Amino acid sequence: MAEPGRAGTATRPTGDPGVARRVAGSAAAGFAVAGAVAVTVAVVAGPGPGFTGYVSEAGIAGSAHAVTYRIGVLALAGALLLIAAALPPGVRVAPALLAGGAVLTAVSGAVTCSAGCPLPPFERTTVADLVHGGASIAATAAVVLAMVALAVSGPAGPVVRRLAAGTAALALPLCATIGLAMLVVGRGSLVGVVERVVIALAVLWGVATGTALALTSHRRSL
Repeated sequence: MAEPGRAGTATRPTGDPGVARRVAGSAAAGFAVAGAVAVTVAVVAGPGPGFTGYVSEAGIAGSAHAVTYRIGVLALAGALLLIAAALPPGVRVAPALLAGGAVLTAVSGAVTCSAGCPLPPFERTTVADLVHGGASIAATAAVVLAMVALAVSGPAGPVVRRLAAGTAALALPLCATIGLAMLVVGRGSLVGVVERVVIALAVLWGVATGTALALTSHRRSL
């Protein structure tokens, strides 16, 4: 307690959680940008099949850019964890989905697929192919579901809700298109192009959401 006549001697609480969340939001945006750049460099510089192949083909064993690709994927996983940490109190479902998506993203980067990253039902696969493909698909689903959860979460604030709702509205039909195309026609330019669009949307959402959380006071609603 401050003594009478002596202003400014009261003890101030330290470790404001709002500051920590803003730092996490800023770091999330940075990780998302860095991860996207690294993955893009690996995909563009690698000898992959272009838009008819999967992004993951840049990370197959023996590729000259496999390390760059994996670093990028791990950075994207870190961005998801940081967004989960930066969300304001009261947001319940989305942080768990984002944390799960981060773990699955890391698994997809750590477990490399074989040449061509084959997937059923049209291609013969290995166990590693199934683990890698399953983790990648589940990670994408977790992130999109987190967007849906944020879109209807009052404590997230209007800016975060609008970003999540708009991105989810674009991503959901595209994800459905990928799933249907993989079952009906398999590998091809349709799957390759749409996969890249979905990844780009997720990265842009991560950058925008991390930036919004970093700029938010948390003493006021977003």
